[in-house]
Amino acid sequence: MIRIISLGDEPRPDELRIGAVQRAPRGLPRGAVYDLWMPEMAPSKELRREFAHGAGFPMREYLRRFKVEMGTLERKHLIRFVADLSRNVNFDIAVGCYCRDEDVCHRSVLRELLMKEGVEVGGR
Repeated sequence: MIRIISLGDEPRPDELRIGAVQRAPRGLPRGAVYDLWMPEMAPSKELRREFAHGAGFPMREYLRRFKVEMGTLERKHLIRFVADLSRNVNFDIAVGCYCRDEDVCHRSVLRELLMKEGVEVGGR
């Protein structure tokens, strides 16, 4: 099973935590928050910068653009890899970022893409 989480959530025992983020947390080593860093599962720096600097598009458009980014062959393979990994290990996998609310976060797109790969996705 894959859980979609906020990286601020309490880790569970025997769970591999994947950081779907561009940057490590400030003041903490990466390993303190997640076990594996996959910035390719996060929005590009360009998309984040454009959205953050008031480009004038709503969250719906940001998520649509992120979904387009995730449509590249390399990122499709990454989603398939995480899905296959979850089916072939005897521990849970958690995928997350720093946002608290998944509804206004790229994790909602990751949830959708992983579910399309046929894996059980929990969290929320």
